[in-house]
Amino acid sequence: MVNTTLDLDTTLRRVAELVRKVIDYEIFAILLLNEKTQDLRVRFHVGYPKEIADRVNIKVGEGVTGQAAQLRQAVLVADVLDADGYIDAVPNVRSELAIPLIIKNRVIGVIDIEAREPDYFTEEHKRLLTLIGSRMAVGIENARLHTRTTRQARTLLLLNEIARELTSILNLDELFRRIAELVSRLIDYQMFSILLLDSNTQKLQHRFALRFKETIHIKHDIPQGRGIVGAAAESRQAVLVSDVSKDPRYVLLNPETRSELAVPLIYKDKVIGVLDLEHTRRGFFNEDHKRTVTTLAAQVAIAIENARLYEEIARQEKRLERDLALARELQFRLLPQVLPKLRDLEVAAKFVPARAIGGDLYDFVNYSLSRLGIVIGDVSGKGAPAAIYAALVNGILRSHAPIEPGPAEMLSAVNNSLGERRIEGQFVSIIYAVWDDAERTLQVANSGLPRPIYCHNGKVEVIEATGLPLGLFDDADYDEFNFRAKPGDLFVFFSDGILDARNNDGELFGRQRVEQIVSRAADKSADWIVDTLFKAVLEHAGSEDPFDDQTVVAIKVKGSPAKRK
Repeated sequence: MVNTTLDLDTTLRRVAELVRKVIDYEIFAILLLNEKTQDLRVRFHVGYPKEIADRVNIKVGEGVTGQAAQLRQAVLVADVLDADGYIDAVPNVRSELAIPLIIKNRVIGVIDIEAREPDYFTEEHKRLLTLIGSRMAVGIENARLHTRTTRQARTLLLLNEIARELTSILNLDELFRRIAELVSRLIDYQMFSILLLDSNTQKLQHRFALRFKETIHIKHDIPQGRGIVGAAAESRQAVLVSDVSKDPRYVLLNPETRSELAVPLIYKDKVIGVLDLEHTRRGFFNEDHKRTVTTLAAQVAIAIENARLYEEIARQEKRLERDLALARELQFRLLPQVLPKLRDLEVAAKFVPARAIGGDLYDFVNYSLSRLGIVIGDVSGKGAPAAIYAALVNGILRSHAPIEPGPAEMLSAVNNSLGERRIEGQFVSIIYAVWDDAERTLQVANSGLPRPIYCHNGKVEVIEATGLPLGLFDDADYDEFNFRAKPGDLFVFFSDGILDARNNDGELFGRQRVEQIVSRAADKSADWIVDTLFKAVLEHAGSEDPFDDQTVVAIKVKGSPAKRK
């Protein structure tokens, strides 16, 4: 009967029913063992006051149940008044019987039964429950493993859903509230705070706080390194405290708090704040909670930075004439401040907006194992609206980057995210490529930018990668092209602002000129090629102002090409 279900709560209830057929108990508990901390905690109980059951936390070796776990055999106490080390959890108990749950020579928990009269339990009770204990242990362990696997799968799905939703919320106050709601779906906290780091004072400021589901305002700023949250910010690592009363770092803000979990918010390798969760129960937070919130914190940091940048640009747009120079500076800060340095690849990039701010973008995303994601994009429209949309796209790209998708997968993911919060008349064309520096391979996918150029063996080849722009159609698929490069091979990516540059006669610069320049400069550096393309476009346009943003990214494999015979 115990092994007929994989639901843990149902299994524990059936174990209790099975034991009752052997012993007519009044007080009963199943305690499961945390193998890492060697603590026994009540997972199912009958006859325990809830506040006592929630608080019970027994070390292996302590009390009757702890002894049963340590000795790996049943412990029968005829009268607890005569027992050394008895833990008085339930009032008026006189006798106790504890049966260890053992599977594959490993203790996973203890069944504990208590009675209010002495000598209630017999050696026959002990013998029978010991016999069926292993059977019950198998059922409980199977159900626990199933529950853990199901919970992990559900958590991963929820984290993915949260990541997609958060990157589309661009109002900070709304974002903070939504973060709190979504985290509560993962962890049943009682107190929750979002603290952001003030770069001037280097203090953590409470920007949002909940206490028993009620919004509160906390004006207490915390320096880095002080308190649990300050320690998380300073160490750049999650801090889990099972009992804050025993941690000298704890800053008393909520007197009811007993356990705390603080996780730093890190964006582009900088700490921008801390997520702080608290609970009135000791040992409430565990390693699973720590891993889950740490994973979520990466998405939260991106969403917060994205929303902060969006709000900043939106404020500047209201006084665009006066603050246009500042808006341009903000947009350029979205671009990489330093080009990536790889062992076998030269990287060069340049962006020139058609107005003070524009909608082109490029970025580089570090993958594991010497791989690099390369982004070049062109947002529809011009000026501040295009720059704001480019900021949104950049945030969405980086929110998907931690799972290191391939180019086609990344384009589909960004398209889905934009489709969930579609903005009328706005879309983006992107080329996404992944370079493997160890293998010297390049994967490329395109969603509407001009086809890139591949120069190798003295020939100029057009990469026939095409695709629909992102944010327009829900079900769009993208082809992926793979190349194994050799020393001297060159790839050039560019936005249509290069091709569409016009001179005074209305003549376009055109693809043919781009290919001719690349072909003649195949033996030059990536920097030289980018600079030469922009000089040629500028000379062609003459006094004509650029109509569209212009962006070029060039990558070249280091080393001299093999001489052709």
